[in-house]
Order: sequence, then C-alpha cells, then structure tokens
Amino acid sequence: MGALGSGTLGWWFSGLASFWRGKSFLRVAEAQEAMPSAIEGMEGKEGLIVLSDRPLTAETPVTLLDDAVTPNSRHFIRNNGLLPERAVSRDLSGWTLTVDGEVETPLSLSLDELKDRYPQRQASLVLECAGNGRAGYNPPASGNQWTLGAVGCANYTGVRLKDVLDDASLKSSAVFVAYYGEDLALNGDINNVPISRGVGLEKALDDHTLLVWEMNGEPLPAQHGFPLRLMAPGWPGSASGKWLHRLWVRDRLHDGPKMTGQSYRVPEYPVAPGTPGTDIPESEMKIIEAMPVKSIITSPVTGVEARFGEPLLLRGHAWCGDGPVDAMHVSIDFAATWMQASLAPPANPFAWQRWEAAVEFPGRGYYELWARATDHRGRQQPMVIPGWNPRGYLNNAMQRIAVHVI
Repeated sequence: MGALGSGTLGWWFSGLASFWRGKSFLRVAEAQEAMPSAIEGMEGKEGLIVLSDRPLTAETPVTLLDDAVTPNSRHFIRNNGLLPERAVSRDLSGWTLTVDGEVETPLSLSLDELKDRYPQRQASLVLECAGNGRAGYNPPASGNQWTLGAVGCANYTGVRLKDVLDDASLKSSAVFVAYYGEDLALNGDINNVPISRGVGLEKALDDHTLLVWEMNGEPLPAQHGFPLRLMAPGWPGSASGKWLHRLWVRDRLHDGPKMTGQSYRVPEYPVAPGTPGTDIPESEMKIIEAMPVKSIITSPVTGVEARFGEPLLLRGHAWCGDGPVDAMHVSIDFAATWMQASLAPPANPFAWQRWEAAVEFPGRGYYELWARATDHRGRQQPMVIPGWNPRGYLNNAMQRIAVHVI
C-alpha cells in the first residue's frame, strides 16, 4: 500500500488546510537550522512537532502513537514555564516533597523515603491535554493548536497520593490538594509561579491517583517531571503537576495560576462560536474534570492506497476519563452504516484500549474511514466538532482518514 499526496487530509483537517499552512508547526528535523531554540530540550524526541519553544510544547503525530505503551521518546510535551535546573542535571541534592496545609502532621519526604515508606504501585495511564484537538475549532480558539497528538499512555511507578495524605492526617477542613513545581516562569523570576493547579479531595484520595518517579521503567525524563510528578488519570494533563516540591492541602478551591478565569474551564451552558470569553462570567465557567470518550486511528496513515478485493487493516486506541470504553465502530460510507471493531480491555483502569478492524470496500474510488468510540455510559464521540468554547477544550470528534481504493 502506498500513500496519496498531502493534499488528501482526514477528519476536520481538510476544511482547515489553509489554516494549517499559516501556522508555524515545526518538525524537529526541519527546525534544527531555522529555529535552534525550538529544539532545546527536544533530544530524543525526533518525529514530534514543535508548537511552541517558550514554553516548550510538542505533539506526537498520531501514527507514532501505535504502541500499546507510549515510549518516552514519543510522548507529547506540554510545559508552562522553563525546565528546572534540577531536572536537567538530575540532581536530588536538597530535594524534598513538602505536604502541608490542612493536615495534622506536615511531612517533608525525600525520594528514598517515598519509595520505602509507602506501597509502590505501577500502572499504564493515559495523559491527555485538555486542549488536544483545539486546532479543529472554528473560529479558532486561543492556545496551542494541538491536532490529535497531545495524548499518550505510559507505564508509571510510584505511590498512591492517598497513602501520603493518610500519613499526614487530613483535617476535616481539607477540600483540595494543590501542587507546586520547581519550573520557572519564562522571565526567570523565582517568585512568579507559571502554573499551580491540583485536584479536589475525592480525586486526590482515589486509588489510581499517584505520585510517580518512573516512566516506562526509567526515572522521569526532564521534560516529564523529574524527580516527581502527580498523576491524576482521566483528568486534563494540567492536573498532573510536574517537578513537584510541595503539596498544599487547602480548605477551599485552589486559586493558583491557571486555576481561575477561563483556564481549564468551559462554559456551563452552550455558547455560540466566537463568543468572547470576557462575555462569560467566571461564575458560569466550570472546571474540567473527567475527559470525554475519544479514539485515534494509528494505522494506516490518512491518504493510504488500498487494493480492491483485499481487506484493509485498521487499528488504534480508545479511552475515556471516567471509565472504560465499551464499544468501537468504524464506517466507510460517511456514517450511513457502522461495523463493530474488536476492542481489548484496558491493562488497568485509566489505560487506553487497543482496537482493530478489517474492512473491505465495495468498489474502487475515494473513501473515508471514520472511527467512533462508545463509553461505559453509552456516550459516543460526535461526528462533528463538539460545543465551541473560548479556549478550545474537550474536542473529542471522531477521527477520519482518507483511503483511495485502486
């Protein structure tokens, strides 16, 4: 099977071809001479697409996400500030995790103490940026113009956040666990925190919410939070803070940077496309929690050529932020009919699920393959871009790829 030219694009990309040409997305290999600064920190990330160099943001082409477990080299990057020197030098000297606030027994734990003091857990966990798919919104929404690749599912090793909080003895007033990382603001001001978010107490005490120090059997890479990060699976990646040094247990909703205003929030009610965010009161914006059901097609690439009379094999992954995916279907006739794909169970809660299908075409010509996931509550991916919002969050529209049958 060969591939058609790049003019044949799948999903909503076809309607945004001119929009893409106006964007400065840089493939790593192409950017080395033109924008060396865009590559700083991208060692070992060949094939990713750089969306921003300050702070560093890079997404993975969807066809590079075919592995059941996403390799570190192919996991997307979303930073809000500059890399901490500690993460670059891999130096643990003087590092501890402080747990304070609404606790009876404040803690100061070294990494070795975390490893020795609490039972260790290992899990494959999906991490997805809330803005994954933002580039599909029209009018365009502000923020990094992610397509489909701000997602990955790696193996993590750590301890339950619940065990650490139990050790600190939460006060009855505790309602929220906020994180602080060692990343610096873009201007280098140590007093300017680039991001400080977290999770409510129910999520913090969930058995699957972890403090992790390993990613795929290795110490966390610098770009992914060395020496310690929070993993709040199923929720937006911004809830899973990196480079941790403090957990502040609060008696109220946290108000740190990127917790207020429109950051990681959507309107409580549908708004017309293009509605200025300033027209929506903050009291009418809700914080994003569980991410919606979603799937990707990792093989074949859009524009593939298939031979008439021979089945075309498809595969990809599906996931949902608050439970398993129950069914996966594909269509070759613009959703007039659907055929069920095979769907594997998740390796553990909050891991993505492999799906596969073999399709045959009724004749030669141009076709589109559509993929649709249905979650445990019967919720399906929409055919079109879902409700527009000022920051372009939660786009879980079905992916489509083009096929030319010869």
